[in-house]
Amino acid sequence: MGRLSGAPVRHETNPEPMPDAAQPAPKPQKKSAGRDLSAAIGVGVGLGAVIVASLFIVKAVFVGVVAVAVVVGLWELTKRLDERKGIRAPLVPLALGGAAMVVAGYVRGAEGAWVAMALTALAVLVWRMTEPPENYLRDVTAGVFAAFYVPFLATFVAMMLTAEDGPERVLTFLLLTVVSDTGAYAVGWRFGRTKLAPRISPGKTREGLIGAVTFAMVAGALCMEFLIDDGAWWQGLLLGLAVAVSATLGDLGESMIKRDLGIKDMGTLLPGHGGIMDRLDSLLPTAPVVWLLLVLFVGSG
Repeated sequence: MGRLSGAPVRHETNPEPMPDAAQPAPKPQKKSAGRDLSAAIGVGVGLGAVIVASLFIVKAVFVGVVAVAVVVGLWELTKRLDERKGIRAPLVPLALGGAAMVVAGYVRGAEGAWVAMALTALAVLVWRMTEPPENYLRDVTAGVFAAFYVPFLATFVAMMLTAEDGPERVLTFLLLTVVSDTGAYAVGWRFGRTKLAPRISPGKTREGLIGAVTFAMVAGALCMEFLIDDGAWWQGLLLGLAVAVSATLGDLGESMIKRDLGIKDMGTLLPGHGGIMDRLDSLLPTAPVVWLLLVLFVGSG
């Protein structure tokens, strides 16, 4: 039957919505290294070429490279301390004393390094006297800490170089530290689950530490067997273990400093890496460890 005349016509003003189409499941996101990897590799290869070339061509040139790295590292550290905490560690005596410390370690050995360290600390105390006394103790304490942390630890690299197989010793030190860092990164990135020190460096894992130890011990056995005069593979295992531990502690130590300062990197000089201090963090505390163990294993050369 037709619609009755005069009956109201109903219009569907709010039609029932159609069920939503099935949405595709989100793609799992890949892990990110957090840095520009291509830039980091390029800068790392360039730095490695400069270091190796200077190391095996003229020893004095390599000592100069270490001194320059020390001065730049001190500049980054003192600049960040001033910017973030208002701590004014005097850069001039630190830079001059730091460079002199590296040269003294190369020319006069441990005795020269200690004398240069003492004179640098004294220079920091005297230099800071030219400014108002407020915060004097805080500033000179930071200055003496910076002198020990950067140039004094770096003198052990120069002291390694004085042996007959000095270039090979320094190369072993550099290779083991880099291999330890690479092993920690690779294994931690792929398999890392358990945080090593979440309050200091959330990215570090226990699995990464195992990778660092494994990679460094293998590399240490190869280096001691084929690079170091009178070295033995078992000594390399111990050396690699010590390097992995010291490099990890050095990295955590600088991470603690950066967390206290509220910064991610100490500088921006090296694309993909941060600053010079961000590359020296694991090298500096490892230098005296490698120097000492090599002296114990094969002598001072």
